[in-house]
Amino acid sequence: MSTLNAIGLDTDKSAALAQKLNELLANYSIFYQNTRGYHWNIKGEKFFELHVKFEELYNDLLLKIDEVAERILTLGYTPNHNYSEYARQSQILESAKVSNGTTAVEGILNSFKVIMPLQREILAVAGEINDEGTSALMSDYIRSQEKMVWMYSAFLNN
Repeated sequence: MSTLNAIGLDTDKSAALAQKLNELLANYSIFYQNTRGYHWNIKGEKFFELHVKFEELYNDLLLKIDEVAERILTLGYTPNHNYSEYARQSQILESAKVSNGTTAVEGILNSFKVIMPLQREILAVAGEINDEGTSALMSDYIRSQEKMVWMYSAFLNN
């Protein structure tokens, strides 16, 4: 017989989902810090445009970091919170100092290539256990990020 957590989801299945959400949290945290670095260090002809866009992005990532951590807590588990664990678990690598706009945008697009499939995987797992809260969160993230990928790709003329 299964045991249900406080929100009525199977605890064993929720544990696996929370583990995936912690993986997403790690990737978001590294992505966030990379984007802060792009914002701080950007130079060149598109400085004003990219400086603002990178700030918008890192503010969005910070919000998502908080929402993902709170979702882990809602499921009854503990979000990881130290960068050594994030660096170990993240598929997104820490970037070196990047001041070139094209390189920074490429780094952002590469990060989305990691984040979006992971969110789709989480969406599928959440759907299997009828976790509408996590499903809604991932659906919202994917929809807005698909638009961001299009816009950043357009910047690169891709």
